[in-house]
This record gives sequence, structure tokens and C-alpha cells, in this order.
Amino acid sequence: MAIVNTSGSAGDLRSMIRKQSTKFPKIDNREIAVSGCLVRLARLRAEYYEYIRDEREFVAELVKSHLKADLFTFLHPPSRITPRNSYSFMWQKIALLHIETYQKWWKNQINDKTRNMVRKAEKKGVAVSVCDFDDDFARGVHAIYNETPIIQGKPSRHYGKDFNTLKQAHMTFLDRSVFIAARLKGELIGFVKMVFLDDSASIMQINALIAHRDKAPTNALLAKAVEVCEERSVHLLQYGVWSRRTLGAFKMHHGFEMKEVPRYFVPLNWFGRIVLRMGFQRSFAELVPDNWIDVFVGFRTKLYSYKYRAHIRPKAHY
Repeated sequence: MAIVNTSGSAGDLRSMIRKQSTKFPKIDNREIAVSGCLVRLARLRAEYYEYIRDEREFVAELVKSHLKADLFTFLHPPSRITPRNSYSFMWQKIALLHIETYQKWWKNQINDKTRNMVRKAEKKGVAVSVCDFDDDFARGVHAIYNETPIIQGKPSRHYGKDFNTLKQAHMTFLDRSVFIAARLKGELIGFVKMVFLDDSASIMQINALIAHRDKAPTNALLAKAVEVCEERSVHLLQYGVWSRRTLGAFKMHHGFEMKEVPRYFVPLNWFGRIVLRMGFQRSFAELVPDNWIDVFVGFRTKLYSYKYRAHIRPKAHY
């Protein structure tokens, strides 16, 4: 079941979910986010959408900045999956779609069910097209995010934000982004934001109104994304990290495959060197067995479903 409304006042829920804005330090005009308690781990805030060109120079600037972090971690673009430097690394699983042509994707990389979902969207009157990022589009995005406080069993980080804040959050990398809109009788019911870099692209946002998921807008949006990539001669499309459960199945049904890419770790101080030598750079979630995570995710989903209960509708089937 998918939550489409909430109990209690909307203002109360928004105040519970809304987070305070945070200022991030910058190195080479790239924002750095630091997380962790015992081990402080720094990374590019816009990881997967921007990369560093000269790792050694960047790390040197990080050390000079006296950033309160023990390790710095970074990735290369998905086209560079072979380790090419001396830094320590671990393999990370991402969802990657190889695109030769739209027709090959349509005929060979997806199954009949997915093709039928794309056709269903068209039959239901969903129009999908590349669009400008303007106020009209941003208002539609605002309405989509404020339909429900829960996305994929977790509180939505965009729910409850005012129009200007949400618009600003979606204005990153505008010079190399493409927005795709799914509209029904003129109303925005779903959208995709893709960020392009050289020979690859990455999906930053994909979302749709729960009230119209029976019309398969996300399936149609991904089909259009593949078409746009072919038009731009982009052959690699990333859709975040590799996923399991419902989202993982959705990615697989649209031709995405699991690929391992090197995640590099660089110590920034003596404690970071010890952590790296002991192999303690892994997060707690990476050490927990998958079946334990499944139990936790199921419990978390039920907890938030109860907490924000009100009107429940059946989930869309992909």
C-alpha cells in the first residue's frame, strides 16, 4: 500500500519533516558534505553528478582547508570503472544502463510488461516531453512533492518546503540538465531531471503523483530519458546505486544492470590513516546482512505508514 495523505495537520507534519538548511564548505567550487560520528567521512555533496578532475590537487586543498574530517571518499564517472590510481578503494554497486539505440533498448533490454506499461501511459493520455525549467514546471514539481510526506517508506526530504526553496533545490547544474515532464490534460503528474557529463548521464530526480501512478507515468518518463540519451549520443545512464526490493525490480525492468565501480578513500589525518589500515571505513549499513536490512526496512515502512496514516491506496505495479 502507498500513502497518499496524512493524519493530523499538514503544518505539524511539515515541521516534523523539514530540516534546517546547512552551509557546506567548498573546494574548487564543489560543496563538501561531512558525515559520521566516530569516523568523519567527507565526500562531494553532489556525488554522481559532478566529479573531481585532479584527485591529488583536490586532496591537497582539502588538507589545507583544515576540514574536520578523517577520510575523503570519491568516485570516478561510470565510464571509468577500472581503478587508475594508488588510492585505497572498495567496490560500490551502481545501477547503469548501456544505451546503443532506443530501438535496441525497446526490443532487447526490457520485457513485454515494461513495454506494455509505456504503451499504457500513452493510451491513458499521458504526454511526455522535454520541457523548460520555469515557474509553471516548478509549481507542478512542488505539488508532486507535497502530495505525501512518505516516499519509498521514508519521510520525503522535500515535503513541506515552500515554493522558492524547492525551486532553488532543483536549479542545480541547469547548464547540463534536461527536464522531462509527464502531463495529463496539462497537469504535471511526473518528471525526470537528468544531469549530463561528457559521455554519461545520471538521473537526479524521478517522481510522479501517486494519484496517477495507475497511468504509468514513470515508465513513460524513463522511456523518454533513453530517447534523449540516444539523441545526445550518450551511451551510459546511471540511476543511483544498485537497489533491492521494489525499486531494484523497477530498475531491472527498465534495463538497468548492476555494475561495480571503485570508491576511493584518502586519509586526511593520522586517525584517517589508522581507520583505513584497519578497514573501518565501511558504514554500519554495509556490515549488516541483507536479510536484516529487509526486516528493518519492512518495520520502518510500517512505522511511518502508521504514523502518517489516513488515506491509503494500492501501490502502482511496474
